[in-house]
Amino acid sequence: MSAAAAASSPSADFPARLEALPDGAAFDVVVLGAGGAGMSAAVFAAIAGARVLLVESTEYVGGTTAYSAGTTWVPGTHLAPQVNPQDNLGEARRFLDAAVGDRSDPAVREALLMHGPEAVATIEKHSHLQYRIRPFHPDYLSELEGSTLCGRALEPLPFDGRRLGEHFALVRPPIPEFLVLGGMMVDRDDIPHLLGWSKSFKSAAYVTRLMLRHLSDRLRHPRGTRLLMGNALIGRLLLSIKERGVTLLMQTQASALERDPASGAVTGLTLTQGGQTKRIAVKGGVILGTGGFNRHPKRRTEQFGPALPATWCPGAPGHTGAAHDLAEAVGAVYGDGGMSPAFWAPVSLRQRPDGSTASFPHFVFDRAKPGTITVDGEGRRYLNESTSYHLYGLAMQAHQFRDGKPGIPSFLITDAEGLRKYGLGMVRPKGMGLAAALADGYVTAAGSIAELAGKLGLPVQNLTATIERFNRHWPDGIDPDFGRGSTAYQRANGDATWTGPNPSLGPVAKAPFYAVRLYPGDIGAARGLKTDAAARSLDAAGRVIPGLYAVGNDMQSAMGGVYPAPGITIGPGLVFAFIAARDAVARARG
Repeated sequence: MSAAAAASSPSADFPARLEALPDGAAFDVVVLGAGGAGMSAAVFAAIAGARVLLVESTEYVGGTTAYSAGTTWVPGTHLAPQVNPQDNLGEARRFLDAAVGDRSDPAVREALLMHGPEAVATIEKHSHLQYRIRPFHPDYLSELEGSTLCGRALEPLPFDGRRLGEHFALVRPPIPEFLVLGGMMVDRDDIPHLLGWSKSFKSAAYVTRLMLRHLSDRLRHPRGTRLLMGNALIGRLLLSIKERGVTLLMQTQASALERDPASGAVTGLTLTQGGQTKRIAVKGGVILGTGGFNRHPKRRTEQFGPALPATWCPGAPGHTGAAHDLAEAVGAVYGDGGMSPAFWAPVSLRQRPDGSTASFPHFVFDRAKPGTITVDGEGRRYLNESTSYHLYGLAMQAHQFRDGKPGIPSFLITDAEGLRKYGLGMVRPKGMGLAAALADGYVTAAGSIAELAGKLGLPVQNLTATIERFNRHWPDGIDPDFGRGSTAYQRANGDATWTGPNPSLGPVAKAPFYAVRLYPGDIGAARGLKTDAAARSLDAAGRVIPGLYAVGNDMQSAMGGVYPAPGITIGPGLVFAFIAARDAVARARG
């Protein structure tokens, strides 16, 4: 962190207690929600020298960002030339226009493009958040004009959670099923070494270092302190807000926003923590970054219908939409239009020993690999398994609700070789965890396709014919039915080491055969509060509500419910946090 980071001294009481604040305590900026977007807004406001209050309703910071890969899609940054010096904002604009079109406000998308580079440069210069960029990280809709194979998707650098001291415990742990060895995080750089440790001295040494570090961690901590991906992003932001003097309130609920009747500006709010209720005054504004409406029982049903239960959602528990109720009470409205009110991924479900439901998102590790196939309840293929997880989830719903076909659940099937190489959902490669998954019914296994069909309740003739047709065409490197593996992004989801002509196509042929059931899980809200290009909330007449902002999944998506590239929730969350914080600080200074 630069010397400028020491501009404000850290709070002596971190996290703070509401009871320690005087009633009517005044802040320049108040941020509701300590997920990726909310924490970023707090950091940006603190960088600008504002007095900042960050309010989190749960016991952890990080929200769903802490569960994620932490990928941050921002075109045109200073990092992009390292891997793609030809890319420019004009190309990114052309890509978004083709992918999103009229599904979102062009002025909001333009603000994302124009302010993104400055947002990234500012947070890298003045906080602990640091990024790296991969030489191959394609846009999901790589077939569209203006798309790139690299240069727009940033990743947070790994972070040593021990730097947080006792506050390491505030970082929301990853989804347990993504951890190994009882609490160790791994990323794309670790996996080849873990799979090849017995074949390479380099990999053996790499894995030994990981294991020794993890064993040392477990003597002192409930999980590993080597933070990666979304956990690294959140850990870096937490250290930044701590050192910047941001006042953090945990397990605190907002119960009302206060709007001045004369000016119409939001000038305060009411907070409750542990039985204490106090009014907080705000000079510049309240920034909502609470994660969206996904667990709001009424709004969820309104947006999705009753057939998609919240247990299918793999997101963090804090996105209850409660702040949306408060915003509506002072005149804010939801945005309209968009491809979908949420972003989606296929998930498999399993009951944990504590009785909770594990909702495991199938992003890239299995469904698009050679030797896998997805069928509906009639035993027939109906989608491209190598497409983005968002389009996959939408296809499941369309098949079920629009086409009247049984797409929920669908069945992800692989053979012995596919399971060995790639795993299947919560079962790791080489069959790690398979015995337990078979015992509790998470995975279904059979010695033949006909037997598997019987166990899954699928028509034997249909499933057999589907597998035979799939196996007949993969040697040609094409999928004549759904075009699997036909774009650069789709092939990237396959296996680059596969010797077949298409990295996403291979046979489902070697017994035994395995299957898991898949459901469409909402991974984040795309519909949110309507804002202008400065992230200022608007009322039903399109007028700005002074002092009220929405960022992250609380904001109507700049992507219009389309998922064109990796990190298109976290990236805009960062950029509009920057825009909102700057505007709110300017208001505070009059």
